[in-house]
Amino acid sequence: MCVPCDDGVEQNHQMRKEETAIIAKGVKRKRGQHESDVCGKMFNSPSGLAIHMRIHTNEKPYECDVCEKRYRHSSALKSHMRIHTNEMFECDVCQKRFTLAGNLKIHMRIHTNEKPYECDVCEKRFSQSGDLKRHMRIHTKEKPYECDVCEKRFSRSGQLKTHMRIHTNEKPYECDVCKKRYRHSDGLKYHMRTQH
Repeated sequence: MCVPCDDGVEQNHQMRKEETAIIAKGVKRKRGQHESDVCGKMFNSPSGLAIHMRIHTNEKPYECDVCEKRYRHSSALKSHMRIHTNEMFECDVCQKRFTLAGNLKIHMRIHTNEKPYECDVCEKRFSQSGDLKRHMRIHTKEKPYECDVCEKRFSRSGQLKTHMRIHTNEKPYECDVCKKRYRHSDGLKYHMRTQH
């Protein structure tokens, strides 16, 4: 990570240079693009691919000097630092605070009920573009998340994460009364209603 300097612009420039200089393993060229050999996602530049590969390697080269929390991107660290400097963006309605102005803008849609993203198939509307993207998988039947144990596919990453508990036998939901554990929160809720 860059050594902080007096000139914030130079520091950001240096961080971008460092990010750009990273060369990822498994770069494949395809029609002038660069493809992740892990998930197949395409990028226009090797630096974009290199930064993306941090998701797969869990590399987090940017560390907060105050709390030692680590990040994959210099921009995420910069945003995080606002917590320590108290330079937050606050909602005028409910006083919820955000480190990014864009996140406040999206949050405000809760209060205004603004839904600018519309499905061109069923006309359902969404407040965030990511929600529309996930919704479209209902129509396209796309299931981009695959279990590497049994090859079952899912339309949402959270569904895959929950499914993996079958293979790992993880049971993160525990009854406070009898200590019985469950893979899903619904199992615990049902148990609490019927047993205690």
